[in-house]
Amino acid sequence: MDLNGVGFLGAIIIGGLAGWLAETFMKSNMGLVMNIILGIIGAALLNFVLSILGFYTGSGWIVYLIVGFVGACILIALGRMLRRG
Repeated sequence: MDLNGVGFLGAIIIGGLAGWLAETFMKSNMGLVMNIILGIIGAALLNFVLSILGFYTGSGWIVYLIVGFVGACILIALGRMLRRG
C-alpha cells in the first residue's frame, strides 16, 4: 500500500482525520475505528485508481488527507447504495 510518504503511523492519524471529515460531510455515524479504516482504504483505493488513470497525486500529508477524504466519501456513498439496493 502506497502511503504517499506519510509513514504508517501518519497514515493512521491522517486516515482517521479524513474518515472523520467524510463522516461529518456525509452525515453518517460510524465511529472512530471505522473512520480510520475508511480514510486509509479510501486513500489507498482512490490513489490506485488515479494512478491507473495516469494522474500523479504527489506526496505529503495534505495530499493524503484530501485523497483520503474523497475516497472515504465515495466508500460511504457506495455503502449506502448497497444497503438500499
